[in-house]
Amino acid sequence: MKDMENIAELMADIGARAKKAAAKLGFASAESKQAALNSAAEAIWAQRTEILAANAKDLDYGREKGLSDAMMDRLALDENRLRGVIESLRSVAAQADPVGEVLAEWTQPSGLHIQRVRTPLGVVGVIYESRPNVTVDAGALCLKAGNAVILRGGSESFHSSKALHACLVKGLKDAGLPEDAIQLVPTRDRAAVSEMLTMTDTIDVIVPRGGKGLVGLVQREARVPVFAHLEGIVHIYIDAAADPEKVLKVVLNAKTRRTGICGAAECLLIHRDLADSIGKGIIKALIDAGVEVHADETLSRIDGTTPATSDDWGREYLDMIIAARVVADLDEAMEHIRTYGSNHTDCILTEDARIARRFMTELDSAILMHNASTQFADGGEFGMGAEIGIATGKMHARGPVGAAQLTSFKYLVTGDGTVRG
Repeated sequence: MKDMENIAELMADIGARAKKAAAKLGFASAESKQAALNSAAEAIWAQRTEILAANAKDLDYGREKGLSDAMMDRLALDENRLRGVIESLRSVAAQADPVGEVLAEWTQPSGLHIQRVRTPLGVVGVIYESRPNVTVDAGALCLKAGNAVILRGGSESFHSSKALHACLVKGLKDAGLPEDAIQLVPTRDRAAVSEMLTMTDTIDVIVPRGGKGLVGLVQREARVPVFAHLEGIVHIYIDAAADPEKVLKVVLNAKTRRTGICGAAECLLIHRDLADSIGKGIIKALIDAGVEVHADETLSRIDGTTPATSDDWGREYLDMIIAARVVADLDEAMEHIRTYGSNHTDCILTEDARIARRFMTELDSAILMHNASTQFADGGEFGMGAEIGIATGKMHARGPVGAAQLTSFKYLVTGDGTVRG
């Protein structure tokens, strides 16, 4: 009980300091925020040896916990990945400041001039698993949007996140911004998560980024509003009018480039007219690439496949495994996606513009793609510099959550001694 009381006290203090910092960040200049992010980028490269040493400790911890290869890949940092982190930081820094942007303005017959302008949310709480780069992405995007942020990383990335967070704080300090604007919860104790979910006085929104268990817990227990980032149960439908060359390129990339990210393809739906031609070819290509294919009754006749069970539909593998089944047509493909999908990202491969338009119009996933790899389901690839997650709900933010999505708006109303009759 004493430990719980200490955690509650710790989190209350973090929350109070974040709220105080948010009040200052709300009107911080674009130049100071840009300077903070660029300084943090320089600090990460200067401290790369220390960051990689911290990551090595996390990798040892992950191995002891028996993390899967895909999860270990999510956790791992090297100099190339650090360059990617730095590039994202600089990209966010270079973007236009969303705060104060005039979204709409008009003048009423009464003479009132009204503007709707972007304004920060306040304090954002981010709860995430494994990937240490989320520490930087979330910190950078929240800062750009004028928000203070409380980061609670996974126990696996504890040391890496701490080392990266120190670089973000250096950036804040160098730019003269409050160092409490980006805080990292300094404990692996899960009680800290429970506290964050009820901190309605200091946290304005929670962003969970992780597996089904984490997101489900947050949605069940949070009293603070939530931007949900659910599973990436990503489907690719190969239509009868698909181009064989595009199918081969896109499907292999979507499944094998990085299996541990939420945009990785998890289920292949193949038009029945292609089952013995393009369908058979892509299944064999996946198997040759080291992918375990869980196939329905029709496709399981192909050598090297594993018979699918009912558990394979609607499953996020995050591994070198994909489910595959034959469908009669577009309508059956869309029905399967509506039944088993997670409203994250889904793709159609076809040269028939009418069929593609129906797929894009009639499905309601946050991201719908045509003839493109689902690995592009990423805020950085959307030109946002980075993302805090892919929101699959329908309120406020949806799809990749960048700096602009981490704002709300307010109305500025100007009169000239104007009174209401």
